[in-house]
Amino acid sequence: MIQKPPIQYSCYFSRSSKGEQFVPEHTLVYIISGSLVMADNSHTISFNSGDIYFCRRNNLVKYTKCPPDTGEYQSISIYFDQETLRNISLEYGYKADQHAAIAAFQKIPSSAIGNYMRSLLAYETILKHKGADDLLFLKQKEAILLLLKLVPAFKNILFDFSEPGKIDLEAFMEKNYHFNVHLKRFAYLTGRSLATFKRDFEKMYHTTPSRWLQQRRLQEAYHMIKELKKAPSTVYLELGFENLSHFSFVFKKAYGIVASKL
Repeated sequence: MIQKPPIQYSCYFSRSSKGEQFVPEHTLVYIISGSLVMADNSHTISFNSGDIYFCRRNNLVKYTKCPPDTGEYQSISIYFDQETLRNISLEYGYKADQHAAIAAFQKIPSSAIGNYMRSLLAYETILKHKGADDLLFLKQKEAILLLLKLVPAFKNILFDFSEPGKIDLEAFMEKNYHFNVHLKRFAYLTGRSLATFKRDFEKMYHTTPSRWLQQRRLQEAYHMIKELKKAPSTVYLELGFENLSHFSFVFKKAYGIVASKL
């Protein structure tokens, strides 16, 4: 079973200027109020109040959640875990015919599915209480079946249970070095065990993944500050550094000058 409840309500009162994560499960999200900007290594999309989007599993994404001028950012998320999808596959005979190469996230037409997502607002109090597991999983199953009826092509996404295959390590790292996730995530997404990832990495780069990541991020930070005139307070967020003080320390150590003076 998944650790988190299959349906969650989110609420933010202040602007979230930082956020990035590994998406382990397919997710369907309805934005009740506010706006959201999501980005992966190739594109950026803005979503607004009333929009519904689908996020595909096994992806790295960055996001910024913004509340409206008066009020708060609110959303409902439904997670489609692999165990539930396998059970539905067995019960209804759904199987993927081919591998679907789609974007990490995409907007979903909010006609009929929008009515369903809005109906979940009536269950908010009930679903937040302990002991509502049966109802939670029933509504989760309903969302999956409704999505399949409205967009049949999602069959090849939801019921593709294959894991990431071994891919070009250098190309992947150059596209994703700015994501601040654990090495085991990088390893998994390149189709390797952590030990194999480290071994292949050192064979290719002649240094450890951690050192390479810091050096690569610092190189890009130098370019963004000096050539693109971006502020260090913006750069460290975009490049996956833990916090501004850590970024300032390693930048000065590498280049002998405070980033803000560059």
